[in-house]
Amino acid sequence: MAEFKPAPFTAALMLLIPTYTTAMGVPTKAFPSPENGIRINGSFRTYGGTERDVNGLYSIEDTAQVETWYDPRIKSDCRIWVADTGKVYEILNDPEDIGLRHQFMRFKVRRVKGGA
Repeated sequence: MAEFKPAPFTAALMLLIPTYTTAMGVPTKAFPSPENGIRINGSFRTYGGTERDVNGLYSIEDTAQVETWYDPRIKSDCRIWVADTGKVYEILNDPEDIGLRHQFMRFKVRRVKGGA
């Protein structure tokens, strides 16, 4: 079996780990500002997004795949801020520990944006 060779980790990313609070019995999740995030480097590939057809409307969802060094703090409830674009992405799946070696990880992200 060939050893995994990641793309160069040239993208500057910030890991935004949420904090949970409960207000009036309702749990809420809050994210730190990008300046208070954890700096990580990784590869960030968009592949042009993901095509979707929802109720007859064609749209392209802004998705990407990130590969980086293994870090157990990166979980599916976190977000990633991309320094070059200033865009925020949520992690869609549990990050994959490639080869179970605790060396590299891979996960998919989707852009978080407001609007209707």
